[in-house]
Order: sequence, then structure tokens, then C-alpha cells
Amino acid sequence: MAITDTLRQLREEVESTLAGLQDTAGLEALRVKVLGKKGTLTELLKGMGKLAPEERPKVGAEINEVRQWLTGKMDEKQAELRAAEREAAMKAEAIDVTEPRKLPKVGSTHPITLVMDELIECFSGMGFEVMEGPEVELDHYNFELMNLPKNHPARDAQDTFYMDDNIVLRTHTSPMQARAMLSRKPPIRIICPGRVYRADELDATHSPVFHQMEGLVVDENMSMSDLRGTLEAFAKKLYGNDVSTRFRPSFFPFTEPSAEVDLTCTACHGKGCRICKDTGWVEVLGCGMVNPKVLEMCGIDSTKYSGFAFGIGLERIAMKRFGITDLRMLYEGDARLLGQLR
Repeated sequence: MAITDTLRQLREEVESTLAGLQDTAGLEALRVKVLGKKGTLTELLKGMGKLAPEERPKVGAEINEVRQWLTGKMDEKQAELRAAEREAAMKAEAIDVTEPRKLPKVGSTHPITLVMDELIECFSGMGFEVMEGPEVELDHYNFELMNLPKNHPARDAQDTFYMDDNIVLRTHTSPMQARAMLSRKPPIRIICPGRVYRADELDATHSPVFHQMEGLVVDENMSMSDLRGTLEAFAKKLYGNDVSTRFRPSFFPFTEPSAEVDLTCTACHGKGCRICKDTGWVEVLGCGMVNPKVLEMCGIDSTKYSGFAFGIGLERIAMKRFGITDLRMLYEGDARLLGQLR
């Protein structure tokens, strides 16, 4: 086939291809195919060496004319395609300012923190001061000043994490009672919220890490009736005026007398159900009058001052509040569950 015919056919093919192009990527591919180092037109130029000397000027002029025509057509098409692509991009990226925006996902306060904040508000309203202390505690504060000397059998019930013979992860928030009585003079009225640790297996009702809130009042003429009145005010603030309290005798080395406190089951309102094991009551905390020996070890005259203390398990309150039956649900971090507990 003569070069002239080849050039004519190339022009027709390129013109047809240009008409059907939809994007600049396709145009660039066509440019490389025709005008690239190994393109059709470049190959024709390389073949001019085989022509007779008298034919070369004419054929060279024809090839250059076609090259200029192809370059011009491709530049026009490129401008057209780029304009179309810009318009499409502007439409795709356009913002409708009248369209309601999507609300961002917002986290929620953890159920234990919700309960802790509510209890702090409740007791602060009764004049209690919030006091915090170390979670890695000396045996002296955690046990000995709480009337639990070394080798005391009651220590076995606390499944303690020992760092060494004298340092433990606190098993309760009660060490803050000793720290408060050693660092200030009566009257004392404090609550101490925080994490505590015991070597328990994780199951539906136990965890090696959990939360307590300790309460302590030391003043002149404190009695069991003051303790009961404080806890009844707490119960009614938390669960409503129809909730009653029940005290059952118990034993804690750091209080004497001691009691376990039950509240009316909020699920059945005292009628008896699966949650309260058909008793109508749910145990929520332990309490008692501060043991005079504890007062004396902390430098407080037990003949002049008396006091009461209580310890509340925050997980138990949260489970009761939100109807949670498995303690592990509070620690699994499932946003689908936590988002419902507000």
C-alpha cells in the first residue's frame, strides 16, 4: 500500500476514534498509538529511507501535514474532554447547603461512670467530700490499719494481688478511711470512689478489677441511726421514694457492729422475682460503725469520737440500674450495648 493511502486511512481511523472517546485517558492512549516512539506515524517516518531520493520530499511533506492535523485534532479533543470532566467533577462534588447534614457519631458515658457521678452528686449534696487515693497501696493501710493484722483469717477472703510482702493492689477503697483519719481531724465526712483489685476469675458476677465507693463519717455522737438515715436518703435519691432498706447483721473487721444492706428489688417492687431470687430484696452494700480500735490506730480518741462507714459496689448498682445480668457486659466495650445505657 502506498504511503499516501496509508496516511489517508490513518486520518480516517483517528477521526472515527476521536468521535467516540469519553475521557482523557483514552485520548492519551490514542496519542501514544499514533504519535509515540513506536506509533504508526513514527514508523512511517522511519520507512522513508527505503524511498527513492526524489520521492522523499513529497512524502515527508505529506507526513508532516498529517502530523500537524492529528496534533491539532487531539488538542481540540483534549480541551473538550477536560472541560467535560471538570463539569462532571463539579456536579459530583457540589454541596447542597439546604440538605440536612449527617449527624456525627457521638459516644456515651460508660454505665459505671454514670453511676459513680450520680452517687458523687448524691453524697456531695449531703456534705460529703470526694477523696481519692492510690490503687497500689501499702499493706499497712490496706489491711493493718483496717484491723486486719498479718495472718488474720479475713485476709483470705480478699484474694489479694501482692507486689511484694508490703505492697498490694488495693482490695477495697477502705484504706482511704485510714489515710483520711491520719491526715485530718474530726469532723470527717468523705467518699472515696475508685478501682479495686482481687484475684477473682472473670465470670458473670466476678471480675479481677471492679469499682467501689467508700464512705466515712467521724464526729461526736455518731450512731447507727445516723448511718441508717444516710443510706436511706441515698437509696431514695437513687431509686425513688418507694424503695425501702433492710439491715442484716454481718462482720467486717474494721466496723463494729456491721451490717449488709438490702434494697427493695426494683424489678418486682418487693413481690419476688428471678432477679431477687423471690425474696423481694437485693443486697447492695456493706456498712457499720467504725471499730474503736481502727479509730485509735489512726490517732482518734474513740471515747470522744465515733463514726460510720459504708462500701458500695458500683458494678452492682449499675447492673441493678440497667437490668444487666452478666458483669462481663460492662467490660467488653460493645458500642451497641453501651450506646443504649445512657
